[in-house]
Amino acid sequence: MAEGVKIIAQNKKARFNYSVEESYECGIELEGTEVKSVKSGNISFSDSFAEIINNEVWVRNFHISEYSYSAMFNHDPDRKKRLLLHREEIKRIKRKVDEKGWTLIPLDFYLKNGRVKLTLGVCKGKKLFDKREAIKQRDVQRDVQREFRHGFE
Repeated sequence: MAEGVKIIAQNKKARFNYSVEESYECGIELEGTEVKSVKSGNISFSDSFAEIINNEVWVRNFHISEYSYSAMFNHDPDRKKRLLLHREEIKRIKRKVDEKGWTLIPLDFYLKNGRVKLTLGVCKGKKLFDKREAIKQRDVQRDVQREFRHGFE
């Protein structure tokens, strides 16, 4: 990530369950207390997804906890949030998602120059044998790193 970027949260489960073909940087349309909750890291998006409705991209199942220091002007934690993308990007994403098996998954949330952004991935679900292969590769890589460290001691 570039300078002036602070990562708030990453969806590691999405990278394990899906293979990411493309990713897009999106802004999010948030209400006042939602921004403060996101900046403090009170979010949950492990099972969230995005969908295109009337040429607008919306995120579902993205939970932003209520801001604890706000009294009466709190937001609805489970409302759907609109993503801010260019019209051409939405058309390109829509063509891809209309194909069978493709879906939109939020990959990570971060602050960029004080604004909340999200990386939206165009993903395809992995099969069970692909997940097993990823686990095996991770174990082999861990063993190689361990041997490499112990070789210099």
